[in-house]
Amino acid sequence: MPSINLQLASYSDLFMLIAALIYAVAFILFALDLATSSKTVRALEAELAREQDTAGTTDTTESPARREHLVGAGVGGPARGAGTGTRTVPGAHTNGTDTGTGAGGNELVDEDMDYLGTTRRPVANVAVALMVIATLLHAFAVIARGMAASRVPWGNMYEFCTTGALLVSVVYLLFLIRKDLRFLGTFVAGLVVIMMCAATIGFPTPLAHLQPALQSPWIVIHVSIAVLASALFTLTFAMSVLQLIQHRREAKTRAGATPGLAFMGLVPSALSLENWSYRINAVGFVMWTFTLIAGAIWAEASWGRYWGWDTKEVWTFVIWVIYAGYLHARATRGWTGERAAWLSIIGYAALVFNFTIVNTYFPGLHSYAGLPS
Repeated sequence: MPSINLQLASYSDLFMLIAALIYAVAFILFALDLATSSKTVRALEAELAREQDTAGTTDTTESPARREHLVGAGVGGPARGAGTGTRTVPGAHTNGTDTGTGAGGNELVDEDMDYLGTTRRPVANVAVALMVIATLLHAFAVIARGMAASRVPWGNMYEFCTTGALLVSVVYLLFLIRKDLRFLGTFVAGLVVIMMCAATIGFPTPLAHLQPALQSPWIVIHVSIAVLASALFTLTFAMSVLQLIQHRREAKTRAGATPGLAFMGLVPSALSLENWSYRINAVGFVMWTFTLIAGAIWAEASWGRYWGWDTKEVWTFVIWVIYAGYLHARATRGWTGERAAWLSIIGYAALVFNFTIVNTYFPGLHSYAGLPS
């Protein structure tokens, strides 16, 4: 058995701490960006108003694509569903209409979560840059820990949590390449910081070799997919929370009341958040299904049976049932809006319970937390 490289392990711990501190600074900057979002919202509204003023005189010379952009934003002509403030979203499960424009929805972000103007947000941009730096340092720390023990870096709760936090950040940054998800930055960075603190304070584990039962090629397949699925569910949890806030804000706007929470003006409509959360949850559910199947195969190889109603197995199945119910109810039963968001949140709560409480307090064959006694 190879020896443990304690010096490399110490570098891993150091870079893990530095990454956590930079994540915390990024979280503060994202929060500051939201706190000053009213200025950004006013700038966007002014830009769209200027486009509306010029659209009337240049409408005949605008390209079809540009006219479609202005019409979709409610500028330069009647939008689809004008008068009622509704529009149909292609490919979305909408129950017929989307209150995305003019009826309490967000007029600054379309259903594909694209801003309808130029959003100059230097504080948020600095926060994104810090997220990139922290992620690179975090990746070095995780890889170094694996190299120090000559194994995969997810053999206990500390390593699962730090690797999961890394994947949450990586997935978020990858989505940022295609979509402007800076509005999620506060929640993503906050969750990553919480996960890093939980790993360091709640599950501190000295570097060691894997327990015999974990010394299997299946740990690479089974656990890595479980970590990635958990990262996707973390993102959809944040989106579902924002969906609930935006849904109630839109209801107040439709009722003629002051919606409040100015920063939500930079967040897409509740329906847009719901549709994207549904798509990401569907991908995460496929990965979790594979995790469940791979775990059963590994159990047969290790213990001679596919399923034994161990506590960890039961809760992994419970999580699968909740997300299966979420996808089924939304696709076939019309469970949209707040009910869909709550199901997604309940699924994530079960995931957190499975990782923390079950791993820590419920003895069983899957007791591999690695926590000191």
